[in-house]
Amino acid sequence: MNGFAYSDDNKRYHTLYYHNKHTYGRRVVKAVIDAGFTCPNIDGSRGTGGCIFCDGGSGYFTAEPAVPVAEQIKREKERIYAKYPDALINAYFQAHTNTYADTDTLGRLYREAINAGVHGISVATRADCIDDEKAALLAGLGVPVTVELGLQTIHDETAQKMNRCHTCAEFLAGFELLKRHGLRVCVHIIDGLPGETQDMMLDTAREVGRLRPDGIKIHLLHVIRGTQLCEMYERGLYEPMSRDDYIGIVAGQLRLIPPETVIERITGDGDRRTLAAPLWSIDKISVLGGIDKYMNEHNFYQGDRYEKK
Repeated sequence: MNGFAYSDDNKRYHTLYYHNKHTYGRRVVKAVIDAGFTCPNIDGSRGTGGCIFCDGGSGYFTAEPAVPVAEQIKREKERIYAKYPDALINAYFQAHTNTYADTDTLGRLYREAINAGVHGISVATRADCIDDEKAALLAGLGVPVTVELGLQTIHDETAQKMNRCHTCAEFLAGFELLKRHGLRVCVHIIDGLPGETQDMMLDTAREVGRLRPDGIKIHLLHVIRGTQLCEMYERGLYEPMSRDDYIGIVAGQLRLIPPETVIERITGDGDRRTLAAPLWSIDKISVLGGIDKYMNEHNFYQGDRYEKK
């Protein structure tokens, strides 16, 4: 096993559950909140319309942003403790770009969450919405903080097609800034983006692996009704990944990620009510099991093809 303990359940990658159990002694669950942020490629500062796969940015499981952060956390605590009574809870600022405000506003919202009795916070954002002042604010909150930094792809031509409105170079600058401030960073990438080949997806994982991030989330691109991507899909201009292709790509990507990097997600949660394709992704357990089976059959482990800079 390359001298590395990946999990407590024979998985061949470094699971988030294993990380939390061995770091904090128990399960850590996210309280998902919507703090009312927008995004620079929605409000016109970098672009309009959002990424082509964006259905509004808040996710179907978030609350109305008009509900105070503390009240959202209270509701989420009730939901989480009903299932996991002894869990630690992190406030997850998930909707849109959660550093896209002045530092006074950010500090007030983050501290409202902390004062609501959470263990730590996770902040989803874009690299072009991070600067030294904001990074210092996050680093000084006094609780465990993870910045979930969206990359999606290293290929700028793909990012342009997605209306991402920032470059890989900007991502790298933001990542390095956060690490200089000692922050834990989890990088998001997406498989199945329009026009990307399997080699391009592997290249993204390879370059992210060379950064040695603290965590990584690997998402499947979902086609959500009402999005620009769904219009492309309905016109025959986009074909989603097959289940077998996705499983093979994820297994190959995990091999390129260093063993110490925590794999925080290897598939996504699509809303059954709005998911247009691929419908196979609804069966998340089957996808996770398929990845495990594929890695076992091919004797793959996370990091067994990791390439240092």
